[in-house]
Amino acid sequence: MIRRHELTDQEWELLAPLIPRAATGRPRVSDRQVINGMVYKIRTGISWRDLPERYGPWQTVYTRFRRYALDGVFTHALQQIQASADAAGDIDWLVQIDSTIVRAHQHAAATGRKRGINRPDEPDDHALGRSRGGLTAKIHLACDGRGRPLAILLTPGQRHDSTCALPLPRPTISVDSQWTALSCMTRYPSPRRSGPAH
Repeated sequence: MIRRHELTDQEWELLAPLIPRAATGRPRVSDRQVINGMVYKIRTGISWRDLPERYGPWQTVYTRFRRYALDGVFTHALQQIQASADAAGDIDWLVQIDSTIVRAHQHAAATGRKRGINRPDEPDDHALGRSRGGLTAKIHLACDGRGRPLAILLTPGQRHDSTCALPLPRPTISVDSQWTALSCMTRYPSPRRSGPAH
């Protein structure tokens, strides 16, 4: 029985070959069960400890989530699924980019003065920046023409959307690029309205 926040059989068929399998060791909790636990946690926003027991021990789901994230399993899976969808002509390359700003918690970065010494600005890889709203991060989302997400990029809050899109002569997918969808974006001219400008 497929529940609300779980992968369908069709989605699992696409994802299953891209998930690493353990060759040795003790018997693992089912990969599909653990992936469904990850999806449930992300879609509902609950804490790891509150994960329902049907997904296995929360520590197992968290450990695999962290391992897959650090090893680039999710990025590789997204790139492979996008490449196969592009080869089938299923991606509409009229790319749309939008972003939202998220305010960081006051203790997110050790900025400010301590004992009269100025600390340097937050490094770019932390994706925290100063903007009018204070310490913020910006989440950029690129979608294809059908509204399906292609890439998510996290930058400091003061970064503009246009700096994240690399204009290229034609849209192509580069599977070995870290940000597949961002490297294949093309900025299309927007349709002009006829009539006088106001």
